[in-house]
Amino acid sequence: MASMPAAFPSSVRAQVHHRRERPFTYAFTVGTTMWLVDIADPNAAFPRWLMPFASIRPRDHLAEDDRALPEKVRAYLDAEELPWTAHRVLMLANARSLGYVFDPLSVFFCYDAEGRLEGVLAEVHNTYGERHCYPLPLTGASPATVDKEFYVSPFFAVEGRYDIRTRLSEDTVAVAISLSQDDEVVFVASVHGELEPARRPARTIRAVARNPVPSQRVSALIRWHGIKLWLKRLPVVPRRPHQAPEGMA
Repeated sequence: MASMPAAFPSSVRAQVHHRRERPFTYAFTVGTTMWLVDIADPNAAFPRWLMPFASIRPRDHLAEDDRALPEKVRAYLDAEELPWTAHRVLMLANARSLGYVFDPLSVFFCYDAEGRLEGVLAEVHNTYGERHCYPLPLTGASPATVDKEFYVSPFFAVEGRYDIRTRLSEDTVAVAISLSQDDEVVFVASVHGELEPARRPARTIRAVARNPVPSQRVSALIRWHGIKLWLKRLPVVPRRPHQAPEGMA
């Protein structure tokens, strides 16, 4: 069973890859800066004067309120009747910068009191301000499988299943996702990167300086690639308002 890494808080020089498989192939890879933090003190890496450029706020994750992240994770696990203790939780996420954050995927790695991984929460945000969370139990070498329940891309219907693999080691983090519809893989995505410990202000400053507005950049790129797909006459799937799970209300 995987144990908790020691390298946190850390910045992550992440590579994000998307690949659509039908009705034509369309792929892109972008670099961004993410952060691996302990949710009990999510801003431990950020000096107070730097927080306008990099901070992690509880309101941006799970339920849209100001409760502390450990309380929100506990409420979600209880609502979903998951037996994880979540004694300690590490989160991979984007930081808020200049008053804005967009986090397509936040990942919560939940550990027991002995530092053993119990399970993972994958929180997804779309560009319409909605959010959804998928609990991923440990499955050994096999990916965790969940039904797609959330509208993300306007070019994919809310149907099919996700197969999701996650890995967090002493020096790397990775998440790989594939979407299958009608028993065919139609989309794959991944994010991976090396952990760069951010216990010293100088390292944090360098990480922020190399990518000072990551959320703004990610949001703009998503819209740009959406325009390119629309120009290729890919049909748009109408969106229905999303009802968040009970644990996120």
